[in-house]
Amino acid sequence: MSDGRCVGEGILKVDNFINHQMDPQLMEAMAEELARRFAAERPTKILTVEASGIAPAIMVGCRMQLPVVFAKKNKPSTMEGMLTTKVFSFTKNRDYDICVSGDYLRAGERVLFIDDFLANGNAAMGVLELIHKAGAECVGMGFLIEKGFQTGGNILREQGLHVESLAIVESLSDGKIVLR
Repeated sequence: MSDGRCVGEGILKVDNFINHQMDPQLMEAMAEELARRFAAERPTKILTVEASGIAPAIMVGCRMQLPVVFAKKNKPSTMEGMLTTKVFSFTKNRDYDICVSGDYLRAGERVLFIDDFLANGNAAMGVLELIHKAGAECVGMGFLIEKGFQTGGNILREQGLHVESLAIVESLSDGKIVLR
């Protein structure tokens, strides 16, 4: 609450402790909690999207002793067996392609998606598409912060997905951060 800032309509800046400068002790504590909440799902792989999801995903991967793969936002010329989908970025206000190598996301894997934010669920829906294209199973989605006033959490939960958010922001109205 002391370090997050409301910027414009619906934008929460946490770049001084989560997604630019990082607080490693906080990241470790969040990873421990996410690992606890998803232990019963028995994931075999952690998946995220570059760039802000990488740090929490790696920390959860360390805690759960699982490999971590991140979907790239640019298609590398060297990637073989690429799985791709299009995602709309709320923050950047544009579409972009995300991709992951079929070598690192395979049929039969039990995938846990970890990311920094859940807003409208666009990245999460794109990741679900990649997981399904690979023939893998999404066993859960964990977020550091969910914008509860946007639709993503409801959409994912209505699909029967196990969704966990460590902090849910109820409102960013009038420049005030209100947690649920």
